[in-house]
Amino acid sequence: MGETIEALIRRDRWVVTATLILILALAWGWLVMGAGMGMNAIDMTRMVYGDHSAMNPGTAHGPTRALAYWALIFSMWWVMMVAMMLPSAAPVILLAAAIRRKARPDNLPYGPTYLFVLGYLLAWGGFSLLASLAQWGLGQVDLLSDMTMATPNRWLGGGLLIGAAAWQFTPLKQACLKHCRSPVEFLVEHHKSSAFNMGLVHGAWCLGCCWFLMLLLFVGGVMNLVWIAGLSAVVLMEKLLPGGPRVGRWLAGALALCGFALLLGLI
Repeated sequence: MGETIEALIRRDRWVVTATLILILALAWGWLVMGAGMGMNAIDMTRMVYGDHSAMNPGTAHGPTRALAYWALIFSMWWVMMVAMMLPSAAPVILLAAAIRRKARPDNLPYGPTYLFVLGYLLAWGGFSLLASLAQWGLGQVDLLSDMTMATPNRWLGGGLLIGAAAWQFTPLKQACLKHCRSPVEFLVEHHKSSAFNMGLVHGAWCLGCCWFLMLLLFVGGVMNLVWIAGLSAVVLMEKLLPGGPRVGRWLAGALALCGFALLLGLI
């Protein structure tokens, strides 16, 4: 019986992993294609770094001050959060599936597992809602470039960088990071909850850990693939590597230096 359960867990792991890879491939593919912004993300990234040769007035980002634009940027943010955050959540998703299989070996765990993922993604959907409203609002007051989707205001950019650096050392950040790095403890504490609620709660801890870092996309460019990939890598290292907390401290130092340099006009 034990060998049968282990074989089922291995099979479940492959099925869930394949599903997560498919979701990630779709999310990243849609981002690279431009997420409906009228220009692919590679060209938008080039524009952030001063190459405007790909800019076509006929395919501009759209009416950034129209309410219709909000729905577009909301979908862009949400898919972007899926692409950036799901890799670091994969271990707890696989662990939750394995635990449910052992608890109920006669039932397929895919439904509860996918409900766990849905709850996790809905937590980040809430952040995406606020981020898209912030982007729309910043565009209203000319604090965000329509072309690069990055702030041209050094006070706002520097403030976000320094704020993100300071957040790395707050007790709430450390508490959220602990929950993200210790999924076994989380799953044991919430084993009586529904899969959806567990995913929603774990997504909230993850959100508390990383939300300020995601706001740095307003500094580097919301559709800047370099920043998207870089922030994704930092989040992954901070949550999964043995020395993850040290990565967070090094990152905080780098962000603070860049923030003060930006405020002083050095960069």
